[in-house]
Amino acid sequence: MSSRVFNILVTAFPQIGLAAIKLTIPLTVLSFIFGCSIALFLALVQVANIKGLKQFARFYIWIFRGTPLIVQLFIIFFGLPSLGIIIPAFPSAIIAFSMNLGAYTAEIFRSAIMAVSKGQWEAASMIGLTYPQTMARVIMPQAFRIAFPPLFNSLIGLTKDTSLASCITIVELFTKAQQISASVFEPFALYCEAAVFYLIICTVLTWVQSRLEKKMVWDKPKAVRAARQ
Repeated sequence: MSSRVFNILVTAFPQIGLAAIKLTIPLTVLSFIFGCSIALFLALVQVANIKGLKQFARFYIWIFRGTPLIVQLFIIFFGLPSLGIIIPAFPSAIIAFSMNLGAYTAEIFRSAIMAVSKGQWEAASMIGLTYPQTMARVIMPQAFRIAFPPLFNSLIGLTKDTSLASCITIVELFTKAQQISASVFEPFALYCEAAVFYLIICTVLTWVQSRLEKKMVWDKPKAVRAARQ
């Protein structure tokens, strides 16, 4: 590595890091929170078999799983203004990422809920719990443990997907690397540096996931005992 390239990387490091802290990480966190909220709603209405809402949930999942994320970003940011609906870039990205993530993680939540043994439902019914109480006190705590690994994988995937926000003018981690590259003409080195940032963030998330999974020791009978209290 030449001294010029080294100096460019050193100079770019805080700029790319600041973009990651100010935009990439908040975009990831907010999109994940809203996306999981959407997913949980879609999963619950399907499990509860609520007519109308269940069909809506299936239609929603079909649309957002069947179209590319970048197309959804373009529709929201570039397409809606033609209908008189103008949404700034950052909220547009949050909306697109959240709605897309919600479609995928809805199936994670639904399958996790369905994976809880039928005996848990029967035990909760025998001690007099209503359907909402059964879901909140018995089923969802167990379902969350089942869903935790794929949910965290979705979070890691979302972190990398935020690079697509560069297409709608958001100066996040990757966009900052592109801007610096355009001014100093060192695309290979700077894109590699951006990749290192993504790798660091995802490595930290993977470490957190591993630590949390080790702490999630679960004794199923405790769910019903806790519900009695």
